[in-house]
Amino acid sequence: MAEKFVSVKEALAKGKGKAQLRGWAHRVRTFNDKVFVVLRDHTGVLQCVIKPEQVPEKVFQESRKLSQESSFTISGELKKDERAPGGFELQATEFVMVQRAEAPFPIAKAEAESPEFLLDQRHLWLRSRKMTAIMKVRSTVLEAIRDFFRKDGYAEWSPPIFTPVACEGATTLFEVKYFEDTAYLTQSWQLYAEAGIFGLEKIFTISPCFRAERSRTSRHLAEFWMAEAETAWQDFPALQKQTEDLICFIITSVIDKNTEELTELGQDIAKLKKVKAPFTRMTYTAVLKFLKDKEKLDIPWGKDLRTVEEEALMKHFTTPVIVTNYPKEIMAFYKPADPKDKKTALCMDMLAPEGYGEIIGGSLRDLDIKAMQKALKDAGEHADHYDWYFDSRKYGSVPHAGFGMGVERIIAWLCKLDNIKDAIPFPRTMLRKTP
Repeated sequence: MAEKFVSVKEALAKGKGKAQLRGWAHRVRTFNDKVFVVLRDHTGVLQCVIKPEQVPEKVFQESRKLSQESSFTISGELKKDERAPGGFELQATEFVMVQRAEAPFPIAKAEAESPEFLLDQRHLWLRSRKMTAIMKVRSTVLEAIRDFFRKDGYAEWSPPIFTPVACEGATTLFEVKYFEDTAYLTQSWQLYAEAGIFGLEKIFTISPCFRAERSRTSRHLAEFWMAEAETAWQDFPALQKQTEDLICFIITSVIDKNTEELTELGQDIAKLKKVKAPFTRMTYTAVLKFLKDKEKLDIPWGKDLRTVEEEALMKHFTTPVIVTNYPKEIMAFYKPADPKDKKTALCMDMLAPEGYGEIIGGSLRDLDIKAMQKALKDAGEHADHYDWYFDSRKYGSVPHAGFGMGVERIIAWLCKLDNIKDAIPFPRTMLRKTP
């Protein structure tokens, strides 16, 4: 019976004895009397040495043809070697080339310093240890989101991607041909989720969203993933608590499962461990006063907070901050006025520290059809296009709330990324739709 293949991680844990592995050539150094190859698989890297006295001559000559990213299988004896990555080396007794990669590999060390070049070569750069580490964290984040909601009895619910109307403003809609008509790519599941809660009460999704924002910042994508939740009978304080509990749950999960990846990405794990609920809460009005007092920024009341104001605020905090009660007139039509201060809406944004900006946005949902119709009309929208949405207010309406979390935003923060484009396998932006 053939020996079972083990992963690099399993081989390093074993530390000695025979092992059979398979993977790709991360680095290769060829000499007359030996070949050093660092084998890469999804769990890590392991240095292997192939010598002519330990393998048949034909096999040794074949190993000398190894090039970066060639795929191969290898068997041998594990030996401790402090000079090798991970502290161990595999001394080969068998080697089989699966496919010799064309040389040179398109991503050389010098070229790897250009972000745009790496985006052009994204299909290959995904093999890098950096991108592998990020994608592992991403997988954990998605798993944690599902675990968080399922443990609280939420049902996963699937929204449509084609929609007839805007949810977050018509100026950022992606228009698509829909047979003989026109439709739009979804900006958010929210309007449809509000219909879903009257059957299931507590629902969530992880779904792609699309915003045609003409932005070139390091924080925006045209196609991104949102984790969204909608909950019947939920009040505003409960909504805020739910969002901070979700963030803490995700962070705990990532630290538990991805310590190696976070370390490789340069993240300070001790700092992440200090992120505990409850988070600081501030109203929009209090934020303006805070920025004026601390940063000498005089922002007119009624103006939305931009990146510059969010970054100025978060310089003073090491954990997320929940900002509530933004001006009603600049909010989406479905966000209700606060009965205690009708100039403001019962809404919230969660801002992450270190310049990562808004990671969550949410609100109570307005139950007043006339108020929403007026808000739509004031925004230049056709209120009658939303008649189906208003039906939920006519037949057994109940208080409810919801939020959306930018999956890439939280990944960028947890992985300490310079650009949100690295938080998703194939980023789509205003200037990039390939590869």
